[in-house]
Amino acid sequence: MDVARARAWKPPDHWRRVSVIDAHAAGEPLRVVTAGVDPIPGDTIVAKRTWAREHLDELRRGLMFEPRGHADMYGAVVTEPVRPDGDLGVLFMHNEGWSTMCGHGIIALVTVAIETHMLVSRDVVRIDTPAGRVTARPKREGGHVASVAFENVPSFVLDLDGTVAVPSLGTIRYDLAFGGAFYAYVDVAQVGLEIDAKDYRGLIDAGWRIKRAVMTQRSIPHPFESELSFLYGTIFTGPAREPGAQARNVCVFADGEVDRSPTGTGVSGRVAIEHARGRLAIGAPFVVESIIGTRFVGRVARETTFGPHRAVVPEVEGSAWINGRGELWFDPRDPLRGGFILR
Repeated sequence: MDVARARAWKPPDHWRRVSVIDAHAAGEPLRVVTAGVDPIPGDTIVAKRTWAREHLDELRRGLMFEPRGHADMYGAVVTEPVRPDGDLGVLFMHNEGWSTMCGHGIIALVTVAIETHMLVSRDVVRIDTPAGRVTARPKREGGHVASVAFENVPSFVLDLDGTVAVPSLGTIRYDLAFGGAFYAYVDVAQVGLEIDAKDYRGLIDAGWRIKRAVMTQRSIPHPFESELSFLYGTIFTGPAREPGAQARNVCVFADGEVDRSPTGTGVSGRVAIEHARGRLAIGAPFVVESIIGTRFVGRVARETTFGPHRAVVPEVEGSAWINGRGELWFDPRDPLRGGFILR
């Protein structure tokens, strides 16, 4: 076998080639596209998201789905910023479509951008997302990014102690909050499960049922942007298992995707809930475990308003690691180049 010749081989020019860097934040993957996608048109990130949804969805499926990805893959396409003081824009993608914001994605993207010199090393990174401006601060140790803390978009509570009738589950009590996306927060004890890998399938099923029921039975209005007026997922909450943490979260979102991290936007909405209930003071840490025991630290940076809502500006901090770099190829003859998913 001539390994050297195999390494030197290149695909034909008519094959699509997309370069990526793979990373993870607290166990949740992020595939960052670094080449192979033309500049995305649009004066706003929301407009760019709309264009991507209409023109790049086959590429999204090819990058996220099998055989190049898997049912729980997550990705990011970096764009030009849309505000003069921005450093970059980003469109996040997953198994169902194009996200409005992603906290673990911000942590991983900033880590990748600084570590690989995609961005000149800096203390503040200003990122334009469909949900709004996010400001990240990488923290270094020994010349490497040890963690990233980001101030998210204003986060607010839409409803506390709402109830919804869910087929096979009965009446479920939930809180509804926005942290870059809308989530229904449900005490996991209500569905008779634990936030643990052994209940993974049951959590997906219950999360799907609750999400569909809430979406069917009520409106979920964003005060400024209709594109953000939808329920992104269900977040099950429960007690922490290890000292130093206050809670445990697992998010079931998109098409039954399960976040391995504590969910950055979910932690943002959670600190808004805790603050609204009078249980979390400004600046106090709120440490949240994931389904695999990894952690993000959330806190209320300051109070604000967002349209008609009393809101907070949350800060979320976590760490990410780079897994590898590669070039993905799309042979136009391949009938499965657009990907598929099996669960």
